[in-house]
Amino acid sequence: MTARVDHLVTSGTFALDGGEWDVDNNVWIVGDDSEAIVIDAAHDAAAIEAALGGRTLRAIVCTHAHNDHIDAAPALAAATGAPILLHPEDLPLWLQTHPEHTPDGPLTDGQELTVAGITLTVLHTPGHAPGAVCLYAPELGTVFTGDTLFQGGPGATGRSFSSFPTIIDSIRDRLLTLPGDTKVRTGHGDPTTIGAEAPKLDEWIKRGH
Repeated sequence: MTARVDHLVTSGTFALDGGEWDVDNNVWIVGDDSEAIVIDAAHDAAAIEAALGGRTLRAIVCTHAHNDHIDAAPALAAATGAPILLHPEDLPLWLQTHPEHTPDGPLTDGQELTVAGITLTVLHTPGHAPGAVCLYAPELGTVFTGDTLFQGGPGATGRSFSSFPTIIDSIRDRLLTLPGDTKVRTGHGDPTTIGAEAPKLDEWIKRGH
């Protein structure tokens, strides 16, 4: 069976530094008809479980630990038995949302996750959050960027645990080096490509996006 990417949009609230915002999140399911991994279990565990359609869930991968990307992770893990994986540098953010439930395993730079016969390589891309990661799947011609890179610019860096110079370095060194036709599947909003975003780097730096 051929691996594919399924897409679900869930809605809820992002909360940090005393503020709250209504958000729509992209949930990505990578797998085939028998097994899958979920990238960012956002807001609605039941909807994500339904989208899995009975497939074995191998892992719940967190691109970072802002609450809108992880709020449904423990419930989805309880329903499926899948482990929750998070980069250790985002544990302080995780504990703001789930103080009683720690992740089951770490994500590390260069780590390879295998599902449905394909490999996703973990790229540590701090800036939006200290433990932010992207997942590169060359066989699918795609990279899952969480909130590190969007159509039109980097993820936000104006809140706690974030750094604009760091996210620029991450994008320049870890993402813009990927093939130009690589599809960028983001944590919110529409996809883009590496080739579409690469020419904009100097503009982002000038405006301190």
